[in-house]
Amino acid sequence: MIALLGNLACDLFPDGVPRVGGGAYHGGRALRRLRVPARIVTRCARAQRDVLLPPLVRMGTPVRWMAGESTATFEFEFHGEERKMQAVELGDVWRPGDLSMLPSTRWVHIAPLFRGEFPTETLAALARRCRVSFDAQGLVRAPELGPLHLDANYDPEILRHLWVLKLADEEAEVVGDVTALGVKEMLVTHGSRGSTVYYGGVKEFVPARALDVNATGAGDAFATAYIVGRQAGLRPVGAARRATAVVASVLAG
Repeated sequence: MIALLGNLACDLFPDGVPRVGGGAYHGGRALRRLRVPARIVTRCARAQRDVLLPPLVRMGTPVRWMAGESTATFEFEFHGEERKMQAVELGDVWRPGDLSMLPSTRWVHIAPLFRGEFPTETLAALARRCRVSFDAQGLVRAPELGPLHLDANYDPEILRHLWVLKLADEEAEVVGDVTALGVKEMLVTHGSRGSTVYYGGVKEFVPARALDVNATGAGDAFATAYIVGRQAGLRPVGAARRATAVVASVLAG
């Protein structure tokens, strides 16, 4: 079994209709296609539960919800492939004591929305139980309201507890030389162009087919599908190729 952890988000698009977002939701979109034993553990404020949780539950993967104090909320603008986001509210921080809801699993993907949602001690507790995949938003996205700001003010100790790190191009630029981070497997995503996989001294590009669709959540779906492939015994590049196909299916659907 694999697990997916992260806060739900309330996404506010130009049409004015609030939509559910966050890595737990978009990773759930990939799990719906893959139909593998999995569990999603997520949280948001109780006031938003009845709006944000049902779309995730309807996807079919078992979900455990935790009551939070707040719900991460974003405003979006789109200009072609360029996406501008503004944080209106931050989500909750996950502590080691919150992990009691996590089932026995070999792989877990952590989908933070901001740095600090999963502190070093929480990741250390997870790494003692399973292999941890982590989205680099949890390293470089500053936990502040307003336009999203990326910086490298993260605790480098976090990296010791990660098996997989997924970075978008702009996040990779912030951290610098990704090969110097010391993480076993790294995935750098390049939007519609594809991704580059780093592992064991190997660097390999995995192409993707461009789709004229809203690609919000593609990175979360990619990272989730990747650990499903690794759990199934695929090597890193094979898992990335499969994840690329899954993302295309998710976006086209």
